[in-house]
Amino acid sequence: MSVNETGTTRYSNSSSTDASLRDRAGDAYDSARTAAVDAYDAARNKAALAKEKTSDGIDEAPLIALAGGLAVGVLLAALLPRTAKENELLGPLGERITGSAKNAVEAAKEAGRDKMSELNLTRDAGTSALEKIIKGVSDAALGAVKRPG
Repeated sequence: MSVNETGTTRYSNSSSTDASLRDRAGDAYDSARTAAVDAYDAARNKAALAKEKTSDGIDEAPLIALAGGLAVGVLLAALLPRTAKENELLGPLGERITGSAKNAVEAAKEAGRDKMSELNLTRDAGTSALEKIIKGVSDAALGAVKRPG
């Protein structure tokens, strides 16, 4: 029972109001549950598709996948700060790796120079060849000018 603004007494059936509220709450719960299940299924399907595409990509080009993984690892390592423990444990190893890499680069440079020299592709040989080309072009140009036309 309730009294409105005009002073009239109204009798209401509160049990029907409660039942209506329960029905609406149940419907809202069912809708939310259905939406959550659908979203979960869609996410699971997308993850499975991504896994399949990644697997196919790795099967088709494993070296590219390896290079990409290494690049991502290097990028992450560069972005993350080193800890004192890493410096303590990996410092000497890093110095050895750096030294070995420098030695490998020098050895490759030397081998390249030796191979270029073996093929007579030296700076002096290149300069000499360029001079011969220039001389040949200029002789041909002078010959064309001197010819009676």
